[in-house]
Amino acid sequence: MKTIEIKGTAREVGGKKAAKLLRKQGLVPCNLYGELKDENGLPKAFAFSVTEAELRKLLYTPEIYTVKLDVDGQQCIAILKEAQFHPVKDNVLHVDFYQITDEKPIVMEVPIKLNGLAEGVKAGGKLSASVRKLKVKAVHTAIPERLDIDVTNLQLGKTIKVADLSFEGLELVTSPSVVVCQVKMTRNARSAASAEEAEA
Repeated sequence: MKTIEIKGTAREVGGKKAAKLLRKQGLVPCNLYGELKDENGLPKAFAFSVTEAELRKLLYTPEIYTVKLDVDGQQCIAILKEAQFHPVKDNVLHVDFYQITDEKPIVMEVPIKLNGLAEGVKAGGKLSASVRKLKVKAVHTAIPERLDIDVTNLQLGKTIKVADLSFEGLELVTSPSVVVCQVKMTRNARSAASAEEAEA
């Protein structure tokens, strides 16, 4: 998985007015969760801000990244946890990051890539992906940029489910019953099948 560097500045925790002021300055309020704990040992958020331009390279891409976060010179490795967007303008309102380590497994959504020419497509069907990403659990160094899935032997009308897949060093968190892809019957394929049945 690729790494991207993002620089930010620590901020005081404030309410909606403080957040609006930051956004007027072209900044996005962010929180970092993970290793930081309060006096009761509970997870505590570290508040900082990042320019919207800095976040674009992370948010507006289909690829996944680990983030080398630099806040006022203090660095850590994190992943994007959640991003909130304006419902109309679609600009970024708030971003949460999660601090990670080399030892602790994390859960991430990883894009899938379907490889090969399916037998069902040769027979006139159409290959269709039902999901774009799958959730996996592993240490961040073991998580790939994408999950390659071989569809060569997929027949007409058949599906590949999560239960049919396995990847070395990864635990699939997505429900085993979820359909990943399928070869759907097309009108031409149905016509061809009907013609064969008639001949038989």
